[in-house]
Amino acid sequence: MTQSILHTGKILRQLVIGQVQGIPEELFDVQPEGFNNTIRWNAGHIVYWMDTYSTLGLGAASQIPESIKILFNSGTQPSDWTLSPPSKEELIDHLSVQLHRISEISPGELDELLKPPFEMGPFRFETAGELYNFAFFHEAIHLGTISSQLKVIQHMQS
Repeated sequence: MTQSILHTGKILRQLVIGQVQGIPEELFDVQPEGFNNTIRWNAGHIVYWMDTYSTLGLGAASQIPESIKILFNSGTQPSDWTLSPPSKEELIDHLSVQLHRISEISPGELDELLKPPFEMGPFRFETAGELYNFAFFHEAIHLGTISSQLKVIQHMQS
């Protein structure tokens, strides 16, 4: 089962990278009506949380600059930014490095117990595998949001 989690995660991340690469950067900061954020925010949020899950799940050192934590944590929004956000290429670089890191995880590592278990609202994760499974689910939600935002923006421009 843990091998399936990793396989799905790698495929999902490849889809995210492909989607983000295919969007012109001039659309990254358009915030369509009805959305709380932008394509850039969603891509950065994916980077932020995967780094956080890697730190929590495997004890890996954070691989992202402090600015990404400030800009893309849950509850942040582009309208509040006082720092310059990373470029499209910088986000793609982070996404790609994380894909490589996901590829290096051994299935056995996902069976490791979290010390302490990670709790987020009503959710409790006991193993690294449970946490990564949630991480990929979370990432898929944001990929869907990016796709929806792109469709709305393209419709607005036509």
